[in-house]
Amino acid sequence: MLDHDIVVSVRTEFIPSQSVPAEQRYVFAYHISITNCGTMGAQLLSRHWIITNGEEQVQEVKGEGVIGETPYLQTGESFHYTSGTILATPVGVMQGSYRFRDDNGDEFDAPIAPFTLSVPNQIH
Repeated sequence: MLDHDIVVSVRTEFIPSQSVPAEQRYVFAYHISITNCGTMGAQLLSRHWIITNGEEQVQEVKGEGVIGETPYLQTGESFHYTSGTILATPVGVMQGSYRFRDDNGDEFDAPIAPFTLSVPNQIH
């Protein structure tokens, strides 16, 4: 088993009640689950998101923690949260990484694989 094995899973959701397509405003929620599958506890320190809309416009977001928290995950523990983003197009992609510090004080990045944000029935 690896010392550092953080597994990130994502579920996305289009929020039509907050979206205004005529004004190029498409609101999406993303539900994140972060699980420590490694052999050592680790604390999430920061996040780095790269958000690309359907017109290839890129926005980078960096900040401390997630939703105002810096959760500590023992081996086998998970942390779940929901956040959101606004795109100017009905389809986009997000990816990034979380920065962690393990019990030895070493910092490492846990990658977040690209995932699609899409208004239903936009991708064929």
